[in-house]
Amino acid sequence: MNDTPHIQLKGVKKRFGSKLVLDGVDLTIRRGESVVIIGGSGTGKSVTLKCVLGILRADEGSIHVAGEDVTRASGSKRDAYLRKFGMLFQGGALFDSLSIWENVAFGLIQGRGLPRKQARETAIEKLAMVGLSADIANLSPAELSGGMQKRVGLARAIAANPEILFFDEPTTGLDPIMADVINKLIASTVRDLGVTAVSITHDMVSARRISSRIAMLYKGRIIWDGPTDSIDNSGNPYVDQFIRGSAEGPIRMEVRS
Repeated sequence: MNDTPHIQLKGVKKRFGSKLVLDGVDLTIRRGESVVIIGGSGTGKSVTLKCVLGILRADEGSIHVAGEDVTRASGSKRDAYLRKFGMLFQGGALFDSLSIWENVAFGLIQGRGLPRKQARETAIEKLAMVGLSADIANLSPAELSGGMQKRVGLARAIAANPEILFFDEPTTGLDPIMADVINKLIASTVRDLGVTAVSITHDMVSARRISSRIAMLYKGRIIWDGPTDSIDNSGNPYVDQFIRGSAEGPIRMEVRS
């Protein structure tokens, strides 16, 4: 059994000018875990993912993926470790000018040089895995509902058989019923593929549905980390306030008059 953490962040800091967004993030994610990072808007959840992906470079600290230090990876080394990842973007982020199958196969064709015929077959296969038929393959994203677009985004995320999946606010913009459908689909996909998953969300219903562990980010640091089924008894007043969605508590929202 490989005990090396799949993803490990130690003391990660990130500034934008004088604003310190990440203030020493420590987080260890083991293989096969589904970890959700919760926290309010502007707490650094997206910045954390972008640092792992190398879209942003950490100012301090270290980031390891599968035991390899990728904190300042660039060029071919960065390209190699990014092949381990698939990502479902907030809002789906589909290309309007491409058909559904071309969206799913985009990384296979553009990033890996797979022939279009083979890429289309793979796209159809991945669409089936997320409950979509081949009938929609030639449609445009505009012809699909928001929930179906999310499914297409998930099919694209798993198209290249990644080891790690990132989910960025996966239920944003969906009605409660469709959000539940997507949550169940994410949970089953992660389980069936045996991948490691990291999600960011402020939706506690989604967080509970798709995670085995939850970590809360507040003011640039992880202030609580534990099994999902223990979060209601965290003993942390910040966590308690957040999961209750209460205006009363130690977390104070800035209100400008």
